[in-house]
Amino acid sequence: MPELIDSHSHLDVEDFDQDRDAVVHRARDAGVSHQVVPAIAQFSWNRLAAICRHYSGLYPAYGLHPLYLQQHQPAHLGELDNIIERERPVAVGECGLDHHIESLDPSTQLDYFEAQLKLAGRHDLPLIVHARQAVDEVTACIRRHAPLRGVVHSFSGSLQQAQQLWKLGFCIGIGGPVTYERARRLREIVAHMPIEFLLLETDSPDQPMHGYQGQRNEPALLPQVLASVAGLRGESQASVAAATCANAVRLFGLA
Repeated sequence: MPELIDSHSHLDVEDFDQDRDAVVHRARDAGVSHQVVPAIAQFSWNRLAAICRHYSGLYPAYGLHPLYLQQHQPAHLGELDNIIERERPVAVGECGLDHHIESLDPSTQLDYFEAQLKLAGRHDLPLIVHARQAVDEVTACIRRHAPLRGVVHSFSGSLQQAQQLWKLGFCIGIGGPVTYERARRLREIVAHMPIEFLLLETDSPDQPMHGYQGQRNEPALLPQVLASVAGLRGESQASVAAATCANAVRLFGLA
């Protein structure tokens, strides 16, 4: 069984409160030895830190997710700076832009995102970026604040957009959507992209795999992502697992 790193799991959210121990054990039994757990808002940071301290192989990232814009306050950016300084997480995030939901003010989103790009640069940390219907805008922001490094998780853009991110040194995170045959554009990108920019993720508890629609996603299902990616690339699961683990270790500075 190849070792895997889930580069994006929200194991701290309440969906896992009833059986978090079992979820962690199932992940380890499935070969998922490490998980990067990005925050969503200021209220979650202390809880996230405690959970990552409790379980070996869990690594926190701290940030302000665009979907929780209504809960963010300008003062939270100063608090984010402080917790990064104090805790030295593996990344800044989850942060980014989401233009799918019309009620989320684009200008305010941009203010929080750019502030977090500056924090990542100042603390020399990678970014975990959310970009839904906003890949071009996210890429432009990253370019303005370059040099930066990180991952655009759950990538859903075009090949040309992916190429622009690779040129900036950014990885793309691939999860459950790649297991669906209808995701033709994404599967074509994954089949031919440079493997040094590829990370595997579940985005648990969201984005369930094919065959698990409507169910809670969890890190133990990451081998299904691996199987899809390896099949699309015509490579062994062992080689894809080794390469994507090396990418995650390099990007996040994992032990």
